[in-house]
Amino acid sequence: MFGYYYSKWCEKFRWEMPEYVNMGADIIDRNVRLGKGNDVAVYWENAKGDTKTLTYGQLERETNKFGNALRGLGLGKGDRILFRTPNIAEFIIGFLGALKIGAVPIPSSTLFKEKEVEYRINDSGAVAAFSTPEYVSTVEKVLANCHTLKHIIVVGEASEQQISYEAIMEEAYHECKIEKTHSEDTSFMMYTSGTTGNPKAAVHAHRYVRGHEPNAIFWAAYHEGDVVSHIGELNWIFTLLNNFLLPLHHGCPIVVYQGAGGFDPEKWFQLIDKYGITNFAATPTGYRMLMTVENAKEKYDLSSLRHCISAGEPLPADTYYEWKERFNMDIMDGIGQTECMVFVSNMRGMPIQPGSCGRPQPGFGCRIVDKEGNDVAVGETGQLIVHRDTPGLFKEYWRKPEKTAEVFKGDWYWTGDVLAKSTDGYYWFKGRGDDLIKASGYRISPFEVESSLACHPAVLESAAVESPDEVRGAVVKAFIVLREGYEANDKLIKELQEHVKNDAAPYKYPRKINFVKELPKTQSGKIKRKELRKAEFAKVVQN
Repeated sequence: MFGYYYSKWCEKFRWEMPEYVNMGADIIDRNVRLGKGNDVAVYWENAKGDTKTLTYGQLERETNKFGNALRGLGLGKGDRILFRTPNIAEFIIGFLGALKIGAVPIPSSTLFKEKEVEYRINDSGAVAAFSTPEYVSTVEKVLANCHTLKHIIVVGEASEQQISYEAIMEEAYHECKIEKTHSEDTSFMMYTSGTTGNPKAAVHAHRYVRGHEPNAIFWAAYHEGDVVSHIGELNWIFTLLNNFLLPLHHGCPIVVYQGAGGFDPEKWFQLIDKYGITNFAATPTGYRMLMTVENAKEKYDLSSLRHCISAGEPLPADTYYEWKERFNMDIMDGIGQTECMVFVSNMRGMPIQPGSCGRPQPGFGCRIVDKEGNDVAVGETGQLIVHRDTPGLFKEYWRKPEKTAEVFKGDWYWTGDVLAKSTDGYYWFKGRGDDLIKASGYRISPFEVESSLACHPAVLESAAVESPDEVRGAVVKAFIVLREGYEANDKLIKELQEHVKNDAAPYKYPRKINFVKELPKTQSGKIKRKELRKAEFAKVVQN
């Protein structure tokens, strides 16, 4: 039965894309005009128990004020702004306010260190940074090396050299002239990792949210009266879309939680109970962590929860089965990227095949092909490609035409993900074709891990690969060749792990380290990461 309806959906689905649309106004102001001005848009809470509620009408006013404040600083269409904040309500106001005047927000992880912040500011040519007292010091430390950065806006106590968010908001006018933006104009940028070279900024257009309409209908499956939440930080593409932009566009209130560091599974059951969350999103690692809470169903009222989705890494069948057994609820897995959030997923009404990432959403042209672009046979592996006319797809890599040309070939975007298709049309993720590591929901470049390790005096060379893990699904593992005079021991392992945490980011550090005499290489000297990864998953690694 689902196959019949699915074919009809795919046949009848049509994109509704106006020539001109401003994503900020399309998300907030449009809903106010539809009569939702007094409806709650955001429920915010932090680990201290502080709470805040914002209606659509309040968001319209506050985002207008921030847009005017930015214009007062001389910012306008096309100017880039680096966002470096935790999950605060002001992130939402700042992001949407920037969009309203045509400025370009760039979300970035609070886990990034100086080197990564400096690179993103300089690569993007950011004119302003938006942060909090807790995280702004990293920006200040690299300011002398960032010649385009003119303004640092701080939510909370600001120094004399910084701009107080509260001060400029108090002075700003509450009505704002919305910048007329074409649906193809740049809305925001999000940096993504690669296996070689530095991170690339995926450029998204103002069509972005409307380009993920199938996500809202078939995967996230929003209904009138839903309350939506996600465990992740808003500066990650999965959370940004599915717990901010998309549900607000559909008039669904969101629950945003600012934790105190580390994931607190017990707290999330409390939040589901307190706010009546209906639609919940997490990585597979998040679901596994949630299931460490004993008797959650008996301790909390979870009756509101009706729909769960997962992305960021493949959802193992055993995780699906355990969640289903404990909470009598499916987890809808999906596959996506920073370049195009989710285009293949399980969907409402669709029979679940645990371990499968589902089928292409209506409106998304997807194929699995060989290196020449020919469709592979059923059951054979190949690279997933997406038609470039898909409006949810990114436009290009910022100022990297050669990298853009590598992934856009003819009418298709080549994702780098390797999949296979079964006879009934279900897609099955097999791995990355370009060695990217998917660990705990993050896409981690082995190049970045190896570059960090290379800065340590004990390391001659290294290779970072994905390694299976019972709790996290996969973690980073590093194979390291030591320089003469250094001894392989547990103390050095801990020292190297702390080095990567501090030099790159905590989520990038290798949880496993093997010291080896040499690394497998090609004749041209390239490390054979694929060989190491294959052996790792086969449990036959030779140390």
